[in-house]
Amino acid sequence: MAPTPEDEVLHRFESGVCWITLNRPEAMNAVTWDQRERVIGLLAEASADPDVRAVVITATGKGFCAGADLRGSPAAPAERVVGDVARMIRLGAQRLITAVLDCEKPVIAAVNGTAAGIGAHLALACDLVIAAEPARFIEVFVRRGLVPDGGGAYLLPRLVGPQKAKELMFFGDAVPAAEAERLGLVNKVVPAEALVETAREWAERLAQGPTRALALTKQLVNASLDGDRATALAAEATAQELNMSTADANEGVASFVERRTPKYLGR
Repeated sequence: MAPTPEDEVLHRFESGVCWITLNRPEAMNAVTWDQRERVIGLLAEASADPDVRAVVITATGKGFCAGADLRGSPAAPAERVVGDVARMIRLGAQRLITAVLDCEKPVIAAVNGTAAGIGAHLALACDLVIAAEPARFIEVFVRRGLVPDGGGAYLLPRLVGPQKAKELMFFGDAVPAAEAERLGLVNKVVPAEALVETAREWAERLAQGPTRALALTKQLVNASLDGDRATALAAEATAQELNMSTADANEGVASFVERRTPKYLGR
């Protein structure tokens, strides 16, 4: 019996956290068309569900995601015309990365092993990245004579600067977890056996936070390098206006005045 998308992308919800787990360890979790669509759908559901307060993306086996696996994708046209490839990238890899960036809940990548190509970009699009010591990040595209996709040329310069981004993309060398942490690609490196527990601790801590304030903060930070100062300050003022109408903002102020620990509900 052929595996289903539900088998190949595991999903569970516990303690306010949505866990999304790539589950094709025999293929180093190279992501298929069906897997991609399921992850996009789960992220959209997490955004809309007020009970979801944080998301963790991780994988089974020795690899986090070895890149794209085109098996199972819609058949290519018999004759390729100008626009076909751009459309495929726009509707495929770019949608996956955008789904992470636009998710209204904080998203943690728990990188258990090799993250290559779109797999690296899937991790780097997350708000926080925890890597196991054996993990590696590889801009593998140049090894295949390809241009990076999935927003890589957008994400990497914002994390490490243009010169280092070019080095990583021009040479395609594997970056070990410790080096990735030094460069700022990764927030924290932990022993492999501590990865899931560390991700759980971080996610559950986020799940106890003011969810709408975190969503607005995420939007501000993600947009901060794309516009000018006036635009950023206007967006900040709007975010403040929106957030002050939430129950959690009122609870935060009340708890400060009453000198007690706040209890946020994500609303």
